Amino acid sequence: MKILKSMRLHIGVFGRTNVGKSSLLNRITNQEISIVSDIAGTTTDVVEKSMELLPVGPVTFLDTAGLDDNTELGEMRIEKTLKVLNRIDVAVIVCDQRGIETYEEELIEKLDELKIPYLIVMNKCDDVVYPPLEGGSKSVISGRGILYTSVKTDEQLVFKFKEALVKLLPDDFVNSPKIAGDLVEPKSTVILVIPIDKEAPKGRIILPQVQTLRDLLDNDCLTYVVKENELKQALDNLKTPPALVITDSQAFKKVSEIVPENIPLTSFSILFARLKGDLTAFIKGAQAIENLNDGDMVLILESCTHHAIEDDIGRVKIPNLLRKKTGKNLVIHNYAGHDFPDLKDYKLVIHCGACMTNRREVLSRILIANKMEVPITNYGITISYCLDILPRAVKIFNEEK
Repeated sequence: MKILKSMRLHIGVFGRTNVGKSSLLNRITNQEISIVSDIAGTTTDVVEKSMELLPVGPVTFLDTAGLDDNTELGEMRIEKTLKVLNRIDVAVIVCDQRGIETYEEELIEKLDELKIPYLIVMNKCDDVVYPPLEGGSKSVISGRGILYTSVKTDEQLVFKFKEALVKLLPDDFVNSPKIAGDLVEPKSTVILVIPIDKEAPKGRIILPQVQTLRDLLDNDCLTYVVKENELKQALDNLKTPPALVITDSQAFKKVSEIVPENIPLTSFSILFARLKGDLTAFIKGAQAIENLNDGDMVLILESCTHHAIEDDIGRVKIPNLLRKKTGKNLVIHNYAGHDFPDLKDYKLVIHCGACMTNRREVLSRILIANKMEVPITNYGITISYCLDILPRAVKIFNEEK
């Protein structure tokens, strides 16, 4: 079964030029996916490789340019390398006989700031004997993994690498969080409301809906999938009320009018705000909508690029809802992709549902926004806030035991 890229553990590989980053990655993956050369600066851009790394599971490695790249394009390459930090769950820092110096120390400082665990690989141990790192470098913090090896000659390298990596895995990867299955009891009835509109891909339903359906099935729930126009009939046909109704955010208003108040109601986007980000931070961020004034700039941030339709949720529907809710003449910008623009001129950031990215990237964006003191929320929470149904939409999370 093909594993979604956004659900994989993302591992960034860092180090100075010619320390053996690409050689390490080629050994681990058993493929020549990265160019290996004695010429400094061979890796010019981030190289990605997805694989099944047993027993860790599905992972994506990101091989980066050298931190000390002083070639003509070196500065641009290093800038791209550092942007990768916002996308990774674990970092691997490869060193050679020079050990840990300024480049590595600065990187470790950034990793600590972002709370990203890291493994230090001391390569080329067949050529040099390293002193114990704990007594040498001021940057090495106890609890971080250290692996002494030789990429070229260590026959146990792959085993040692995986053993060290497992000890650093984030808790939310080891204990995969539920999407909705933990909100209801097994055998409960859950209704999924899925509009078939212009944004629904032909012959398919969108990714968050598929993942939520699978999560509920894995938790032994009785799951019904209906369009919003068939929702009332579905409710009437049930002998007992459902334990939960989950709707696409764009049908929130209509669905909330159909579903009785005593039945819990939320949206796919709000579920993913919890799964991929920080639900509490996003709810708090939505409160900033009330404080928006004429001329304030709002950034609508998408994790992926897609073909925008005439009634696009991020370019049309949410901007219209914001202007109607606030009554203000807002300046709204849209930005798509992994990069994160400068937030200093924005009064609010609204993130997409993040179905095509991982939790680390979303949490990194929340950290950046918090550091800049810019409120951040997401699509589903924004829509429910503008429709005055946010308290109801998040009530079921407040009732979690």
